[in-house]
Amino acid sequence: MPANVETMFYVREKPWHGLGTEVQEAPTSADALIYAGLDWSVLQQDVFTQDGSPIPGYKLNTRDTDSAPLGIVSDRYKVVQNEDAFRFTDDLLGEGVTYETAGSLQGGRKVWMLARMPHRYIISGDEITPYMVVMNSHDGSSGIKVAMTPVRVVCQNTLNLALESAKRIWTTKHTENVLSRVHEAEETLGLAEKYMGELGRGIDALSKIRLTDKKVKEFMNEFFPVTLDLSDVQRKNNLRLLEDMKRRYWDAPDLAQVGRNGYRFINAVSDFATHAEPIRRTKNYGENLFLRTVEGNPLIDRAYKMVLAAA
Repeated sequence: MPANVETMFYVREKPWHGLGTEVQEAPTSADALIYAGLDWSVLQQDVFTQDGSPIPGYKLNTRDTDSAPLGIVSDRYKVVQNEDAFRFTDDLLGEGVTYETAGSLQGGRKVWMLARMPHRYIISGDEITPYMVVMNSHDGSSGIKVAMTPVRVVCQNTLNLALESAKRIWTTKHTENVLSRVHEAEETLGLAEKYMGELGRGIDALSKIRLTDKKVKEFMNEFFPVTLDLSDVQRKNNLRLLEDMKRRYWDAPDLAQVGRNGYRFINAVSDFATHAEPIRRTKNYGENLFLRTVEGNPLIDRAYKMVLAAA
């Protein structure tokens, strides 16, 4: 398990992000917190200089189970405990939402819970399963963040496109009334359904954008140029990555029935971004990949803009 992934669980089978250990079920957020090792609280302490002088205006967030430091925040920052950040998702359970995985990253500074939304979508002949990630930070880096991550079932590629017509991510600041459970749940379902509806229209539009093989090669060469101004090592690395991406476009069995169009290109790039072996696997590669999946993968976003510009 990657070094910065402290604790996790997942339900039934290994999830698309590749991290975790299995449990049988997590019927409520309280159960999920226990399974994931997130049943701890955040405490706040005063901050002092090395000579013992207090530093006004700041607090140190720590974890109650081991006093681990989580981050220094403004004294205006309101702690949102794990149980409060995730409790509103219990209201979604009655709508058929199920918990899939949860965990802690970066020594507890970031925590998340992932749920599978109840509806399945058939878009351009593909089954798309929408997931919802709820992420909270205890280091002051962000508020509570909810993100939609649709996954193409046949290949487990993420299709988290940055659509102009619908939000994929929405954030709430750390305030005392950060969650009003019923309203928040209803709003979340509405935003999720709107995003999936717009995603369907976006994918249909991508399927109608014809791309020649020459244009696809030009796109890929923009990602991984193999030019004389690069060092030998850079050219070798880019050539390896370029050939990998090409295989995912021309040779992927799951794309055999998909035309030479924008949707095929987005899937190839998503497959590469989600599953390709990096040139150098760092100790926190897995959690960084997960964060990019939640917050938006620049590679997929760039590919999407390329295709739209070519339309």
